[in-house]
Amino acid sequence: MEDLKSKNIVIGGETVSPGQYKLLSISIGRLPTGTLIDIPVYVFNAKEPGPTMLVQAGLHGDEINGVEIVRRMLHKKKFAIKKGAVIAVPILNIFGFIHYSRDVPDGKDVNRSFPGSKTGSLASRMAYHYVSEILPQIDFGIDLHTGGAQRSNYPQIRYTVGDVLSKDLATAFNAPFTFSSKLIKGSFRSVSHKMGKPTVVFEAGESMRFDTHSISEGIQGILNVLQHYGMIDKQESLSIEKKDSIILIDRKWLRAPTAGMFISEVVNGAPIKKNAILGIITDTFTLKIKTIKAPYDGFICAINNQAVVNQGDALFHVGKREL
Repeated sequence: MEDLKSKNIVIGGETVSPGQYKLLSISIGRLPTGTLIDIPVYVFNAKEPGPTMLVQAGLHGDEINGVEIVRRMLHKKKFAIKKGAVIAVPILNIFGFIHYSRDVPDGKDVNRSFPGSKTGSLASRMAYHYVSEILPQIDFGIDLHTGGAQRSNYPQIRYTVGDVLSKDLATAFNAPFTFSSKLIKGSFRSVSHKMGKPTVVFEAGESMRFDTHSISEGIQGILNVLQHYGMIDKQESLSIEKKDSIILIDRKWLRAPTAGMFISEVVNGAPIKKNAILGIITDTFTLKIKTIKAPYDGFICAINNQAVVNQGDALFHVGKREL
């Protein structure tokens, strides 16, 4: 990070000076009833200069593990930093959250709508106001997500291919799994990368379901990053046993060879051996059974928890360990 100076942070027309903490909001729209909808934004600005970090959750409204990670850190005062600043956003997509939905009411995905437009769709307007208010003020970000559509991600941190700073962030976070992934057009990570604000994505658990392990790993990872940049003093690990992250390469989704009932024979995060049976797909009469085998030695980093699947559905996300 470049040499930094203490600075004011301005959001929604309100200023947070060095040494201050405030709860602010970004106005984004109204419900059909006329009720105003704002994005709540917590700002912690230390007296001592340092980097400004963004921690955000709920970009997809049904991905609640990240929301709980930020809530617990706020509740337990884990953002009591000694230098720099933290901008914490527990729920970015308020519309999706109150409708138990990944998207906003018009069906658009906010995380495919960045950098947005002032006069565009609801998702595009949300992205525009968020980018305008938040991104110019941060140095790096952590975006908290879960798997979607009953796919459960084992806690993993993803950084941008070729971005040294985001890789450094991912290494500091030290999730159980670490790997690079390509930028997706219209995503928050894509626009932040273009603006020179390295961002990593923490994926853990599945939508609309709390997962204690995922939440703990997320909190620990954020604390690791705060410690890495000297923003807080070193704290004891939340985990009983903390190991170095496993770096995955050559990742692929194993898909259903036929339709039927899907039964997994392995647990998420487990090591796998080439040709080992990971699960089966069977019809209701057990007349036909198809096995899903491991393509190589590696690890399971996501499992589809859907019991009834169609041909081609993603079942297991696997990867090799980098040597």
